[in-house]
Amino acid sequence: MVIATASRSETSDWVKSLGADHVINHREDIVAQVHASGIKHVDHIAIFNNMRHWNTAVELIRPQGGIVSIDDTDLPMPMSGMKTKAASFHWEFMFARSMHQTPDMIEQHHLLCYVADQIDAGNIQTTVSKVLSPINAANMREAHRLVETGQAKGKIVVEEF
Repeated sequence: MVIATASRSETSDWVKSLGADHVINHREDIVAQVHASGIKHVDHIAIFNNMRHWNTAVELIRPQGGIVSIDDTDLPMPMSGMKTKAASFHWEFMFARSMHQTPDMIEQHHLLCYVADQIDAGNIQTTVSKVLSPINAANMREAHRLVETGQAKGKIVVEEF
């Protein structure tokens, strides 16, 4: 079961079309909404936008569950609730292997090729919602304008010189 968050009807419909079983509004009480759907704890939580929902994630993660994030944060991340649940937290950073020359650097290549193959096969959908081309000042301004409206959904891509 996949629970996604969205705050507008069009983004709620969009995440459902991507495969979400339940959609909750991240601008309202997340814990109450999850519990109202009959779910007490969640096995895995991915935080992709910012860490302001950290305490909520810790409350909802099941004992021995896992939370992952790709986002930077300067916000406090109290760990005591994670300890008592023996839950794990993982950062994902795409460039960690190459930046630190880890022995398994080739694995990033394998992972990206696998994901590309899955997208090509139609098994995974991207979250790209708009593509602007070419890369120039006008399209960069337009991409920023779209994001700054707070109404964008998914990723906006600026490509090709």
